[in-house]
Amino acid sequence: MTVENSKALLKNLPSQPGIYRMLNGKGEVLYVGKARNLRKRVQSYFRASGLAARVMLLMQQAQDVEITVTHTETEALLLENNLIKTLHPRFNILLRDDKSYPYIFVSDSQEFPRIGFHRGAKREKGRYFGPYPSSYGVRETLNLLQKIFRVRQCQDSFFRNRSRPCLQYQIKRCSGPCVGLIDAERYRHDVQQAVMFMEGKSQSLVRDSIREMEQASDKQDYETAALLRDRIAMLKRIQEKQYISGEGGDADVLAVAATPEAVCVVVTYIRGGQNLGSKTFFPRMGAESSPEEILSAFLAQYYLFGRTIPARIYLSEAISDRALLERAFSEQAGKRIAVATSARGAPRRWVQMAKLNAAEALRRHLAGKIDMQGRFEALRDALELESTPERIECFDISHTMGEATVASCVVFDINGPVKSDYRRFNIEGIEPGDDYGAMTQALTRRYRKVKEGEGKLPDLLLIDGGKGQLSAAEAVLQELQIEDLRLVAVAKGRERKPGKEQLFLSGSRRPTILPATSAGLHLIQQVRDEAHRFAIAGHRARRGKARTTSPIERIPGIGGKRRQALLKNFGGLREVARAGVEDLARVPGISPDLAQKIYDAFHSEE
Repeated sequence: MTVENSKALLKNLPSQPGIYRMLNGKGEVLYVGKARNLRKRVQSYFRASGLAARVMLLMQQAQDVEITVTHTETEALLLENNLIKTLHPRFNILLRDDKSYPYIFVSDSQEFPRIGFHRGAKREKGRYFGPYPSSYGVRETLNLLQKIFRVRQCQDSFFRNRSRPCLQYQIKRCSGPCVGLIDAERYRHDVQQAVMFMEGKSQSLVRDSIREMEQASDKQDYETAALLRDRIAMLKRIQEKQYISGEGGDADVLAVAATPEAVCVVVTYIRGGQNLGSKTFFPRMGAESSPEEILSAFLAQYYLFGRTIPARIYLSEAISDRALLERAFSEQAGKRIAVATSARGAPRRWVQMAKLNAAEALRRHLAGKIDMQGRFEALRDALELESTPERIECFDISHTMGEATVASCVVFDINGPVKSDYRRFNIEGIEPGDDYGAMTQALTRRYRKVKEGEGKLPDLLLIDGGKGQLSAAEAVLQELQIEDLRLVAVAKGRERKPGKEQLFLSGSRRPTILPATSAGLHLIQQVRDEAHRFAIAGHRARRGKARTTSPIERIPGIGGKRRQALLKNFGGLREVARAGVEDLARVPGISPDLAQKIYDAFHSEE
């Protein structure tokens, strides 16, 4: 923009609130900004010095400025946010947010209410707790609720059609209301206590449980007293682990870390005084350069239009338009919203922790993890997921003609492979070559442990195989009552070449085929190939061990001493193999039953 043009432009600008748009020579919008005083704000871009590097680059490309006058600064804020989301100007901070966030839903109008995972529109009658930053946060809370209160999480269709208790009852994660193992009054009491826990009233909950335990003990109802004793112990352990902050109410805590190359914003969610976890964002860099400007631009895009806003928002940086954002947020929420940049007590610790997390996340992001983050986001878009997966697990089966079957499970997050969470499963008790049975056994063993409190559930589960493996996996997840876990079977396709994979998504009739250039497909291939490598390595080790050991070493009940006694009495393995049952039973330490097992072990392989 020439000096002559800028002088004429600035002369005619009004001193009213509104928004301005910087345009290039083609008429494309480069930047959208808001202003309380349009003339002063636009004037600041034409200073001889003091402009940030990205602002100078913007002004080098800008050829014109368009303005829209508004009645108030709040209207300007809303219009600015609308235009940024619609036009995606390259010099504005741009937030790529998930489509929706998960909640915990309590169907409290039923005789036996369900507490479960929820994502999407809130159409059902009941209570919603959240939002949670990720599906993992919801599952962790649901797992705690199952452990402590044993309330059902199954879908109503599953609940209505039970004739016997399911696996959740067997592993003490449900009280069995589906088959009448608990009366409605006692069950609803447990649900009410679970709700108290989610509301952050754990101290009151402990006191109530102690009183109930003493009453049950006085009535000599020792089974109920023992159950309440265990519940109290678990609640106190959770408090010690600082799941509970001690500060009631709802709040969000935002912290920013920025470098000239990238920016990171961490949002921590506090609901009912409980820290539900954090979500990390890497918005696209804009002309805004200081942490204060970045945080201000992020706040408007994050909260305006549709998002539930908590009563308190704590920030790591003091922003210039705090009062404006408070007014806009309060109007949208229909209640008083406080935006604070200084805090004491628990909120101060929350802010400090958020700042540490933002700095660490940005360091990892700049240390070579940018490509992996991009692949995860590309996979979200390619599979039309509600949110970017944070944890992916992939299963593969390996065997040679049914021999020495091994299943592998590998884990990836946005930092790459999580090798400490890899697992192998030696598959037993299935027909040789039954890949569906092997997959069922591996998934059941893996996720039953998770339901019992060991390890984490993924956001996305990949299965190496086609529709059959997909069906086997769906059956396992239904039996274990695992919800909102996207399931994808990865088949090699007819040509069996990389880039031609067919993706069978749970609930979809036709396979999805991603372009060979898709970054999301590259991530799937990387995870699938790692699962394949890990499975083959385990299979080869198991097969090699089996082929270098004698049948006698695989017989249950034969340890080192008995093996040595057999070899010493018969002079070698060949003579043991030729011996009859009576001869074997004469060896010290070998009973007639064990002698029969030894005889069968040799003669069944002939």
